[in-house]
Amino acid sequence: MVPKRIQNYISTKFLDLASSCLSSDFTFIIEERWQAVLNETFRAVEAYLPTRIGPFTDSLLIGSNEPLNPSAPPKQRIPVDCKIVDEFHGMRLEWTLRNSVDSNKYFPREKRYFRLNCKKGDRDRVMQCYFPHIATTARWILNQRETLNIYTYDRESSVWEPTVFKHPATFETLAMEPEVKQLIKDDLDFFVERKDYFEGVGRAWKRGYLLYGPPGTGKSSLVAAIANYLRYNIYDLQLQTARSDADLRHILTSTTNRYILLIEDIDCGTKVSHDRAKDQEDNDEQQNSNRLSSTDPGVTLSGLLNFLDGLWSSCGDERIIIFTTNHKDKLDPALLRPGRMDVHIHMGYCTPAAFRKLSATYLGIKHHPSFLTIDNLLQNINLTPAEVAQQLMKTDDPEAVLQSFIHFLEMKRNLRDHI
Repeated sequence: MVPKRIQNYISTKFLDLASSCLSSDFTFIIEERWQAVLNETFRAVEAYLPTRIGPFTDSLLIGSNEPLNPSAPPKQRIPVDCKIVDEFHGMRLEWTLRNSVDSNKYFPREKRYFRLNCKKGDRDRVMQCYFPHIATTARWILNQRETLNIYTYDRESSVWEPTVFKHPATFETLAMEPEVKQLIKDDLDFFVERKDYFEGVGRAWKRGYLLYGPPGTGKSSLVAAIANYLRYNIYDLQLQTARSDADLRHILTSTTNRYILLIEDIDCGTKVSHDRAKDQEDNDEQQNSNRLSSTDPGVTLSGLLNFLDGLWSSCGDERIIIFTTNHKDKLDPALLRPGRMDVHIHMGYCTPAAFRKLSATYLGIKHHPSFLTIDNLLQNINLTPAEVAQQLMKTDDPEAVLQSFIHFLEMKRNLRDHI
Protein backbone atom coordinates (compact mmCIF):
# COMPACT_ATOMS: atom_id res chain seq x y z
CA MET A 1 0.00 0.00 0.00
CA VAL A 2 1.55 3.33 -1.12
CA PRO A 3 1.14 6.08 1.51
CA LYS A 4 -1.19 8.94 0.57
CA ARG A 5 1.58 11.55 0.81
CA ILE A 6 3.75 9.62 -1.67
CA GLN A 7 0.78 9.24 -4.01
CA ASN A 8 0.15 13.01 -3.96
CA TYR A 9 3.84 13.76 -4.62
CA ILE A 10 3.97 11.38 -7.60
CA SER A 11 0.69 12.75 -8.94
CA THR A 12 1.92 16.36 -8.71
CA LYS A 13 5.21 15.58 -10.46
CA PHE A 14 3.40 13.67 -13.20
CA LEU A 15 1.01 16.57 -13.83
CA ASP A 16 3.90 19.05 -13.94
CA LEU A 17 5.77 16.86 -16.43
CA ALA A 18 2.69 16.39 -18.59
CA SER A 19 1.96 20.12 -18.55
CA SER A 20 5.54 20.89 -19.56
CA CYS A 21 5.48 18.40 -22.40
CA LEU A 22 2.09 19.53 -23.72
CA SER A 23 2.80 23.26 -23.48
CA SER A 24 4.01 24.93 -26.65
CA ASP A 25 5.50 27.93 -24.79
CA PHE A 26 8.99 28.55 -23.46
CA THR A 27 10.07 31.20 -20.93
CA PHE A 28 13.42 32.98 -20.61
CA ILE A 29 14.24 34.66 -17.28
CA ILE A 30 16.69 37.60 -17.40
CA GLU A 31 17.62 38.71 -13.88
CA GLU A 32 19.16 42.08 -13.10
CA ARG A 33 22.26 40.47 -11.60
CA TRP A 34 24.21 37.55 -12.98
CA GLN A 35 26.83 35.75 -10.90
CA ALA A 36 27.30 38.67 -8.47
CA VAL A 37 27.60 41.39 -11.15
CA LEU A 38 25.17 43.49 -13.15
CA ASN A 39 23.64 41.47 -16.00
CA GLU A 40 24.53 43.17 -19.28
CA THR A 41 21.69 41.31 -21.01
CA PHE A 42 19.21 42.86 -18.56
CA ARG A 43 20.66 46.31 -19.22
CA ALA A 44 20.40 45.78 -22.98
CA VAL A 45 16.76 44.67 -22.72
CA GLU A 46 16.00 47.68 -20.50
CA ALA A 47 17.33 50.03 -23.20
CA TYR A 48 15.76 48.12 -26.09
CA LEU A 49 12.17 47.53 -24.96
CA PRO A 50 11.01 51.20 -24.82
CA THR A 51 11.62 51.28 -28.58
CA ARG A 52 9.16 48.41 -29.08
CA ILE A 53 6.04 50.04 -27.68
CA GLY A 54 3.05 49.07 -29.81
CA PRO A 55 -0.73 48.66 -29.82
CA PHE A 56 -0.57 45.78 -27.30
CA THR A 57 1.26 47.88 -24.68
CA ASP A 58 -1.17 48.63 -21.85
CA SER A 59 0.97 50.95 -19.67
CA LEU A 60 4.17 52.97 -19.74
CA LEU A 61 6.36 54.62 -17.12
CA ILE A 62 7.43 58.15 -18.06
CA GLY A 63 9.34 60.85 -16.26
CA SER A 64 11.98 63.55 -16.56
CA ASN A 65 15.11 64.32 -14.59
CA GLU A 66 16.03 67.46 -16.53
CA PRO A 67 14.98 70.43 -14.34
CA LEU A 68 16.90 72.82 -16.61
CA ASN A 69 14.89 71.70 -19.63
CA PRO A 70 11.27 71.19 -18.48
CA SER A 71 9.95 71.17 -22.06
CA ALA A 72 12.09 68.17 -23.03
CA PRO A 73 10.11 65.03 -23.96
CA PRO A 74 9.87 62.67 -20.96
CA LYS A 75 11.95 59.54 -20.85
CA GLN A 76 10.19 56.18 -21.24
CA ARG A 77 10.67 53.11 -19.08
CA ILE A 78 8.87 49.81 -18.69
CA PRO A 79 6.69 49.56 -15.56
CA VAL A 80 6.45 46.40 -13.49
CA ASP A 81 3.95 43.85 -14.87
CA CYS A 82 3.59 45.71 -18.18
CA LYS A 83 3.47 43.45 -21.23
CA ILE A 84 5.50 44.42 -24.30
CA VAL A 85 4.96 42.43 -27.50
CA ASP A 86 7.80 42.34 -30.02
CA GLU A 87 8.04 40.66 -33.41
CA PHE A 88 11.32 39.51 -34.91
CA HIS A 89 11.80 37.34 -38.01
CA GLY A 90 8.23 36.10 -37.77
CA MET A 91 8.44 35.28 -34.05
CA ARG A 92 5.98 36.69 -31.50
CA LEU A 93 7.82 37.58 -28.30
CA GLU A 94 6.08 38.70 -25.10
CA TRP A 95 8.06 40.59 -22.46
CA THR A 96 7.10 41.34 -18.84
CA LEU A 97 9.11 43.09 -16.12
CA ARG A 98 8.70 41.58 -12.65
CA ASN A 99 10.16 42.31 -9.26
CA SER A 100 10.45 40.70 -5.85
CA VAL A 101 12.20 41.40 -2.54
CA ASP A 102 14.76 38.93 -1.23
CA SER A 103 14.38 37.38 2.21
CA ASN A 104 17.37 39.07 3.87
CA LYS A 105 15.76 40.76 6.87
CA TYR A 106 18.75 42.99 7.57
CA PHE A 107 19.50 44.29 4.07
CA PRO A 108 16.48 43.44 1.88
CA ARG A 109 17.02 44.23 -1.79
CA GLU A 110 14.62 44.49 -4.67
CA LYS A 111 15.24 41.89 -7.37
CA ARG A 112 14.05 42.76 -10.87
CA TYR A 113 13.86 40.39 -13.79
CA PHE A 114 12.37 40.18 -17.28
CA ARG A 115 10.26 37.25 -18.47
CA LEU A 116 10.33 36.51 -22.18
CA ASN A 117 7.70 34.10 -23.50
CA CYS A 118 8.06 32.53 -26.93
CA LYS A 119 7.19 29.31 -28.73
CA LYS A 120 9.33 26.32 -27.87
CA GLY A 121 10.21 25.91 -31.50
CA ASP A 122 11.65 29.44 -31.55
CA ARG A 123 13.93 28.97 -28.55
CA ASP A 124 17.13 28.40 -30.52
CA ARG A 125 16.47 31.31 -32.89
CA VAL A 126 15.86 33.58 -29.91
CA MET A 127 19.22 32.60 -28.44
CA GLN A 128 21.18 32.75 -31.69
CA CYS A 129 19.56 35.75 -33.41
CA TYR A 130 17.20 37.74 -31.20
CA PHE A 131 19.40 38.32 -28.15
CA PRO A 132 22.40 39.41 -30.29
CA HIS A 133 20.02 41.79 -32.10
CA ILE A 134 18.95 43.28 -28.75
CA ALA A 135 22.58 43.69 -27.65
CA THR A 136 23.58 45.45 -30.89
CA THR A 137 20.54 47.74 -30.85
CA ALA A 138 20.99 48.62 -27.17
CA ARG A 139 24.65 49.47 -27.71
CA TRP A 140 23.67 51.87 -30.49
CA ILE A 141 20.93 53.44 -28.31
CA LEU A 142 23.30 53.98 -25.40
CA ASN A 143 26.04 55.40 -27.63
CA GLN A 144 23.58 57.87 -29.20
CA ARG A 145 22.36 59.27 -25.91
CA GLU A 146 22.44 63.05 -25.81
CA THR A 147 22.78 63.35 -22.05
CA LEU A 148 25.06 61.79 -19.49
CA ASN A 149 24.03 60.68 -16.02
CA ILE A 150 25.66 61.00 -12.64
CA TYR A 151 24.65 58.23 -10.25
CA THR A 152 24.48 58.24 -6.47
CA TYR A 153 23.91 55.11 -4.43
CA ASP A 154 20.68 54.93 -2.41
CA ARG A 155 21.53 52.88 0.65
CA GLU A 156 17.90 52.28 1.62
CA SER A 157 16.75 50.87 -1.72
CA SER A 158 20.20 49.46 -2.65
CA VAL A 159 20.18 50.94 -6.16
CA TRP A 160 22.14 53.56 -8.09
CA GLU A 161 19.89 56.58 -8.71
CA PRO A 162 20.63 58.61 -11.88
CA THR A 163 20.45 62.36 -12.38
CA VAL A 164 21.10 64.12 -15.68
CA PHE A 165 24.69 65.37 -15.79
CA LYS A 166 25.09 68.65 -17.66
CA HIS A 167 28.38 70.22 -16.65
CA PRO A 168 29.87 72.83 -19.00
CA ALA A 169 33.51 71.93 -18.29
CA THR A 170 35.57 70.74 -21.25
CA PHE A 171 39.29 70.47 -21.87
CA GLU A 172 38.99 73.68 -23.88
CA THR A 173 37.70 75.64 -20.87
CA LEU A 174 39.92 74.12 -18.16
CA ALA A 175 42.38 76.54 -16.59
CA MET A 176 45.39 74.23 -16.77
CA GLU A 177 48.74 74.15 -18.47
CA PRO A 178 48.16 73.16 -22.13
CA GLU A 179 50.84 70.46 -21.95
CA VAL A 180 49.15 68.81 -18.96
CA LYS A 181 45.75 68.82 -20.66
CA GLN A 182 47.22 67.23 -23.77
CA LEU A 183 48.95 64.54 -21.73
CA ILE A 184 45.65 63.66 -20.03
CA LYS A 185 43.76 63.51 -23.33
CA ASP A 186 46.46 61.34 -24.91
CA ASP A 187 46.34 58.97 -21.94
CA LEU A 188 42.54 58.73 -22.13
CA ASP A 189 42.65 58.06 -25.88
CA PHE A 190 45.25 55.35 -25.38
CA PHE A 191 43.10 53.70 -22.72
CA VAL A 192 39.87 53.71 -24.74
CA GLU A 193 41.45 52.44 -27.95
CA ARG A 194 43.60 49.67 -26.48
CA LYS A 195 41.22 47.01 -25.17
CA ASP A 196 43.21 44.31 -26.97
CA TYR A 197 46.42 45.63 -25.44
CA PHE A 198 45.09 45.32 -21.88
CA GLU A 199 43.84 41.80 -22.59
CA GLY A 200 47.15 40.87 -24.19
CA VAL A 201 49.20 41.89 -21.15
CA GLY A 202 46.75 40.24 -18.74
CA ARG A 203 45.42 43.39 -17.08
CA ALA A 204 41.89 44.51 -16.32
CA TRP A 205 40.66 47.20 -18.73
CA LYS A 206 40.67 50.07 -16.24
CA ARG A 207 42.67 53.20 -15.47
CA GLY A 208 43.18 55.00 -12.17
CA TYR A 209 43.68 58.75 -11.74
CA LEU A 210 44.57 60.61 -8.55
CA LEU A 211 43.76 64.33 -8.59
CA TYR A 212 45.38 66.15 -5.69
CA GLY A 213 45.83 69.76 -4.68
CA PRO A 214 44.27 72.54 -2.60
CA PRO A 215 40.51 73.22 -2.70
CA GLY A 216 39.41 75.35 -5.63
CA THR A 217 42.08 74.18 -8.06
CA GLY A 218 39.66 72.51 -10.48
CA LYS A 219 39.60 68.83 -9.51
CA SER A 220 35.83 68.49 -9.95
CA SER A 221 35.95 70.44 -13.21
CA LEU A 222 38.60 68.07 -14.56
CA VAL A 223 36.39 65.08 -13.69
CA ALA A 224 33.51 66.72 -15.58
CA ALA A 225 35.76 67.46 -18.56
CA ILE A 226 36.88 63.81 -18.69
CA ALA A 227 33.26 62.62 -18.57
CA ASN A 228 32.27 65.00 -21.38
CA TYR A 229 35.31 64.04 -23.45
CA LEU A 230 34.73 60.28 -23.20
CA ARG A 231 30.90 60.47 -22.97
CA TYR A 232 31.04 58.30 -19.85
CA ASN A 233 28.48 58.30 -17.06
CA ILE A 234 29.76 59.04 -13.55
CA TYR A 235 29.14 56.87 -10.48
CA ASP A 236 29.76 59.15 -7.50
CA LEU A 237 30.48 56.93 -4.49
CA GLN A 238 30.47 58.10 -0.89
CA LEU A 239 32.47 55.43 0.94
CA GLN A 240 30.43 55.82 4.11
CA THR A 241 27.45 54.53 2.12
CA ALA A 242 28.89 51.01 2.23
CA ARG A 243 28.25 49.12 5.45
CA SER A 244 31.12 46.68 4.95
CA ASP A 245 33.60 45.38 2.38
CA ALA A 246 30.98 42.88 1.20
CA ASP A 247 28.49 45.72 0.76
CA LEU A 248 31.10 47.68 -1.21
CA ARG A 249 31.52 44.73 -3.58
CA HIS A 250 27.77 44.61 -4.13
CA ILE A 251 27.63 48.37 -4.78
CA LEU A 252 30.52 48.36 -7.25
CA THR A 253 29.38 45.26 -9.13
CA SER A 254 25.99 46.94 -9.61
CA THR A 255 27.54 49.39 -12.06
CA THR A 256 27.68 49.04 -15.83
CA ASN A 257 30.72 48.88 -18.08
CA ARG A 258 32.19 52.04 -19.61
CA TYR A 259 31.92 54.53 -16.76
CA ILE A 260 33.81 56.76 -14.34
CA LEU A 261 33.89 55.77 -10.67
CA LEU A 262 34.47 58.92 -8.63
CA ILE A 263 35.50 58.90 -4.97
CA GLU A 264 36.02 62.48 -3.84
CA ASP A 265 38.05 63.52 -0.80
CA ILE A 266 39.45 60.03 -0.29
CA ASP A 267 41.60 61.42 2.53
CA CYS A 268 38.43 61.94 4.58
CA GLY A 269 37.67 58.20 4.58
CA THR A 270 39.82 57.46 7.64
CA LYS A 271 39.45 53.67 7.47
CA VAL A 272 40.77 53.50 3.92
CA SER A 273 43.18 56.42 3.63
CA HIS A 274 45.34 56.21 6.75
CA ASP A 275 49.02 55.34 6.66
CA ARG A 276 49.20 51.98 8.42
CA ALA A 277 52.72 52.63 9.67
CA LYS A 278 51.64 55.81 11.41
CA ASP A 279 48.66 54.11 12.99
CA GLN A 280 50.49 51.04 14.28
CA GLU A 281 50.73 52.43 17.80
CA ASP A 282 46.96 52.90 17.89
CA ASN A 283 46.24 49.38 16.64
CA ASP A 284 44.78 48.06 19.90
CA GLU A 285 42.48 51.04 20.25
CA GLN A 286 41.34 50.64 16.64
CA GLN A 287 40.59 46.95 17.15
CA ASN A 288 38.45 47.76 20.16
CA SER A 289 36.61 50.40 18.15
CA ASN A 290 36.03 47.91 15.33
CA ARG A 291 34.57 45.40 17.76
CA LEU A 292 32.16 48.01 19.09
CA SER A 293 30.99 48.84 15.57
CA SER A 294 30.98 45.28 14.24
CA THR A 295 27.33 45.55 13.17
CA ASP A 296 28.30 48.23 10.63
CA PRO A 297 32.09 48.07 10.26
CA GLY A 298 32.37 50.19 7.12
CA VAL A 299 34.91 49.87 4.31
CA THR A 300 38.49 48.86 5.07
CA LEU A 301 41.62 49.68 3.13
CA SER A 302 42.09 46.05 2.08
CA GLY A 303 38.49 45.90 0.85
CA LEU A 304 38.99 48.91 -1.39
CA LEU A 305 42.37 47.70 -2.65
CA ASN A 306 40.85 44.35 -3.61
CA PHE A 307 38.46 46.13 -5.94
CA LEU A 308 41.18 48.40 -7.36
CA ASP A 309 43.61 45.69 -8.43
CA GLY A 310 42.66 42.45 -6.70
CA LEU A 311 40.56 39.62 -8.07
CA TRP A 312 37.41 41.76 -8.08
CA SER A 313 39.08 44.37 -10.29
CA SER A 314 38.37 42.19 -13.34
CA CYS A 315 34.59 42.39 -12.81
CA GLY A 316 33.81 44.98 -15.47
CA ASP A 317 35.39 46.63 -18.51
CA GLU A 318 36.39 50.11 -19.65
CA ARG A 319 36.38 51.76 -16.23
CA ILE A 320 38.02 55.02 -15.19
CA ILE A 321 38.57 55.25 -11.43
CA ILE A 322 39.22 58.75 -10.08
CA PHE A 323 40.19 59.67 -6.52
CA THR A 324 40.42 63.29 -5.42
CA THR A 325 42.17 64.58 -2.33
CA ASN A 326 43.32 67.85 -0.83
CA HIS A 327 46.08 66.08 1.10
CA LYS A 328 48.01 63.45 -0.83
CA ASP A 329 50.43 63.04 2.07
CA LYS A 330 47.62 61.66 4.24
CA LEU A 331 46.96 58.71 1.95
CA ASP A 332 48.28 55.23 2.64
CA PRO A 333 51.10 54.49 0.17
CA ALA A 334 49.24 51.31 -0.83
CA LEU A 335 46.61 53.48 -2.53
CA LEU A 336 49.20 55.26 -4.66
CA ARG A 337 50.83 52.27 -6.34
CA PRO A 338 50.75 51.96 -10.16
CA GLY A 339 47.93 49.63 -11.10
CA ARG A 340 45.73 51.36 -8.54
CA MET A 341 46.32 55.03 -9.24
CA ASP A 342 48.19 54.96 -12.55
CA VAL A 343 48.29 58.72 -13.18
CA HIS A 344 48.87 61.34 -10.47
CA ILE A 345 47.78 64.84 -11.50
CA HIS A 346 48.70 67.80 -9.33
CA MET A 347 46.06 70.52 -9.44
CA GLY A 348 47.99 73.60 -8.40
CA TYR A 349 47.52 77.33 -8.00
CA CYS A 350 46.75 79.61 -10.90
CA THR A 351 49.63 80.11 -13.35
CA PRO A 352 49.95 82.77 -16.07
CA ALA A 353 48.85 80.21 -18.69
CA ALA A 354 45.83 79.25 -16.60
CA PHE A 355 44.93 82.91 -16.13
CA ARG A 356 44.97 83.49 -19.88
CA LYS A 357 42.51 80.64 -20.34
CA LEU A 358 40.26 82.11 -17.62
CA SER A 359 40.48 85.55 -19.20
CA ALA A 360 39.50 84.16 -22.60
CA THR A 361 36.61 82.22 -21.06
CA TYR A 362 35.18 84.87 -18.73
CA LEU A 363 36.17 88.13 -20.46
CA GLY A 364 36.66 87.11 -24.07
CA ILE A 365 40.17 88.64 -23.94
CA LYS A 366 43.19 86.64 -25.13
CA HIS A 367 45.76 89.46 -25.21
CA HIS A 368 46.01 92.63 -23.14
CA PRO A 369 48.83 95.00 -22.04
CA SER A 370 48.01 94.37 -18.37
CA PHE A 371 48.72 90.63 -18.68
CA LEU A 372 52.46 91.14 -18.07
CA THR A 373 51.75 92.86 -14.74
CA ILE A 374 49.30 90.13 -13.78
CA ASP A 375 51.80 87.40 -14.73
CA ASN A 376 54.46 88.88 -12.46
CA LEU A 377 52.04 89.13 -9.55
CA LEU A 378 50.64 85.61 -9.99
CA GLN A 379 54.09 84.05 -9.88
CA ASN A 380 54.51 85.26 -6.30
CA ILE A 381 50.98 84.68 -4.95
CA ASN A 382 49.13 81.46 -4.25
CA LEU A 383 45.73 81.98 -5.82
CA THR A 384 43.42 79.18 -6.93
CA PRO A 385 41.66 79.25 -10.31
CA ALA A 386 38.35 79.42 -8.43
CA GLU A 387 39.46 82.63 -6.69
CA VAL A 388 40.59 84.13 -9.99
CA ALA A 389 37.30 83.23 -11.67
CA GLN A 390 35.40 84.92 -8.85
CA GLN A 391 37.32 88.14 -9.43
CA LEU A 392 36.75 88.02 -13.19
CA MET A 393 32.98 87.82 -12.73
CA LYS A 394 32.60 91.07 -10.78
CA THR A 395 31.39 93.33 -13.61
CA ASP A 396 30.57 93.25 -17.33
CA ASP A 397 33.36 95.72 -18.16
CA PRO A 398 36.54 93.75 -19.04
CA GLU A 399 38.83 96.77 -18.60
CA ALA A 400 37.43 97.49 -15.16
CA VAL A 401 37.69 93.82 -14.21
CA LEU A 402 41.38 93.63 -15.14
CA GLN A 403 42.24 96.80 -13.22
CA SER A 404 40.29 95.55 -10.23
CA PHE A 405 42.07 92.22 -10.43
CA ILE A 406 45.50 93.88 -10.46
CA HIS A 407 44.49 95.85 -7.38
CA PHE A 408 43.31 92.62 -5.73
CA LEU A 409 46.63 90.90 -6.46
CA GLU A 410 48.61 93.84 -5.08
CA MET A 411 46.58 93.72 -1.88
CA LYS A 412 47.28 89.99 -1.58
CA ARG A 413 51.01 90.59 -2.11
CA ASN A 414 51.15 93.38 0.47
CA LEU A 415 49.25 91.28 2.98
CA ARG A 416 51.68 88.41 2.46
CA ASP A 417 54.70 90.71 2.90
CA HIS A 418 53.39 91.99 6.23
CA ILE A 419 52.86 88.53 7.70
